Amino acid sequence: MKNIIVFIVLFFISSTLLFGQDELPFKINDAKIKPLRSLSNKQLQDNLEREIYNNPLWKSLVNQKKMSIGIVDLSNANDIKFANINGNHMMYAASLPKIAILLSAMDAIDKGELKETNDIKTDMRLMISKSNNAASTRMIDRLGYAKIKSVMTDPKYMFYDKNQGGGLWVGKRYGSGGDTNREPLKNLSHAATVNQVCRYYYLLANGKLVNRSRSKQMLKIMGNPELHHKFVNTIEKIAPDAQLYRKSGSWSTYHSDSILVWSKDPNRRYILVALVDDSNGEQIIRNLVKPIERALKTKPNHNLIL
Repeated sequence: MKNIIVFIVLFFISSTLLFGQDELPFKINDAKIKPLRSLSNKQLQDNLEREIYNNPLWKSLVNQKKMSIGIVDLSNANDIKFANINGNHMMYAASLPKIAILLSAMDAIDKGELKETNDIKTDMRLMISKSNNAASTRMIDRLGYAKIKSVMTDPKYMFYDKNQGGGLWVGKRYGSGGDTNREPLKNLSHAATVNQVCRYYYLLANGKLVNRSRSKQMLKIMGNPELHHKFVNTIEKIAPDAQLYRKSGSWSTYHSDSILVWSKDPNRRYILVALVDDSNGEQIIRNLVKPIERALKTKPNHNLIL
């Protein structure tokens, strides 16, 4: 009887832990949430480099610092793995940094600095799901550049860090007119590094952007993307049932995308970020998904089929 009781207790504990890992944000003790940089994984890094360097164009772009990629394996919430190429290389990222506006708005709302009206909730969704520039500009004007900068450089997040190549920055309205507040390292108006964007999604998945409640709200805003290009175009074909949380950007030859893929199959749970400076960048980003999934699924000592 005693053994049966022990088994039931252990089963309940295990089921609770598994349930906590099977939804977003994760239900994990804060002490177990490690800095993403400390989760760099050699096998995943080797797999990523093999897949990218196998393509001559991609290898050339990487060598020219015109292509950056970051991936986070979320298949096991207790064993998260991270890899990147040109991870700290900051590039112009067009609309992708609108995620910085979203976090700044949530921070302001939570602190009572901004009232969460229906208009603001509508603009946040339009800004992310449809990348609406007018809605984004309205949010910038409500917050101000100083607020956005303060959140991006907050020691709690450090999404813009001069010692790590910069990162997420919004210093110009998404439209004509108005003052600017460009970032100090490269004088970019809308900037990102893949490492900082990966960190953003990683902390979001762990419920650590503002707090768990606001993180859930942000996931809802970022979910069900209404633009079906780049990563989304490919993932919707190969995993139509997966939940997608996403923000992308394009301007001139600069193309960027960031996504958190969450499937019922634990092997298809990951964060993927890419920044590309190439006229064919949109197609390059579409084509990245399958090689990245191979890199994520390949285990040590298994032969890759290229």
